[in-house]
Amino acid sequence: MRTFPDDLVRAQREWSATYRQLADRPGRTELRRRLLRLSAQAFFHPYWQRRRPSPAAWWELRELGQTAGDVRERLYR
Repeated sequence: MRTFPDDLVRAQREWSATYRQLADRPGRTELRRRLLRLSAQAFFHPYWQRRRPSPAAWWELRELGQTAGDVRERLYR
């Protein structure tokens, strides 16, 4: 298992929570904008400049992001 920086994991967890909220309430512009911002934050994170992201690395990061239940409650509704 890789060790990802905390801010990258946090961005992925917020991305997953925002994606679930958008699935529940499609068409919400503020959620779409937040999802786009978080996508860019995760994709262009400095962590990926040191090593090229493999599909396995993205999968591990995504798995970490889906295990957060408390982040969803902190996001605005």
